[in-house]
Amino acid sequence: MTTRRKLIALIPALALGATLAHAGDGRDKDAEKARKKQAQQEAFAAMQRGEILPLTKILAIAQAKVPGDVVEVEFKGGPVYEIKVLTASGRVREVVLNARSGDVIKVEDE
Repeated sequence: MTTRRKLIALIPALALGATLAHAGDGRDKDAEKARKKQAQQEAFAAMQRGEILPLTKILAIAQAKVPGDVVEVEFKGGPVYEIKVLTASGRVREVVLNARSGDVIKVEDE
C-alpha cells in the first residue's frame, strides 16, 4: 500500500477521533459546571451555619490586601477561598484566604 493510500485510509479514523475528543469536551464542561455549582451550594450552606465568613467580608479582606477588580472567586475545600484580582497595573494576582477566619494564606501572581 502506498503512503498516499495509507493516509487516505487514516482519514476516517482521525475524523472519528476528533469527533470523540470534541464530545468529551462537552462532558468535561458539564462536569466542571456541576462541580462549581456544588462548591457554591456548599459555601452558601456553610455560611448559613456560621462556619465561614460571608463573601462580602472575604472580598473586602482580599481587596484590602490586593486592590483592584475581582475577576474570579472560587470556594475550595479546607475551607479556602481563592480570589483573583486584576490590579491597576494589569497583573492578575490570586489571594488565598481561610474562609473561617479571613486570614490571608498567600498572595501570588497568576
